[in-house]
Amino acid sequence: MGVFVTGVRPRWSDMDAYGHVNHANTVTLLEEARIDLLFTEAARHGVPDMANGVVVARLVVDYLAPLVFTGDEVVVEMSVRELKSASFTLDYTVRNGRREGSPVVATAETLMVPYNLTAGRPRRLLEAERDFLAGWRAGGNGA
Repeated sequence: MGVFVTGVRPRWSDMDAYGHVNHANTVTLLEEARIDLLFTEAARHGVPDMANGVVVARLVVDYLAPLVFTGDEVVVEMSVRELKSASFTLDYTVRNGRREGSPVVATAETLMVPYNLTAGRPRRLLEAERDFLAGWRAGGNGA
């Protein structure tokens, strides 16, 4: 599968009164992971334009277990499920730690839309962006 794997580190202050990372902070962790793929990794592959504008049009998070602050990184695995001319869907699997067999604590999906900040409207994906994203499609190799 074309899976991009990155680590993000929750902060102590991300915990709520119940002792687990709350929803808003989990969404922020997903955002940090998404930036690693769409901005950092894309630029590394010669596709810097994605950092110029892409917005979340839809977000769904399913919690399978509490995400508890341990000081360790949380591993986020991402792949592209659907790729259209002016949008794409990212799937996420969130694991509580880097150890083999670390439990999955959440799954998520975001519908992403490229956006022209100057014109203030959505735009179509550029060919280079489509090619980059296609490498991370389920079944791709990320190259």
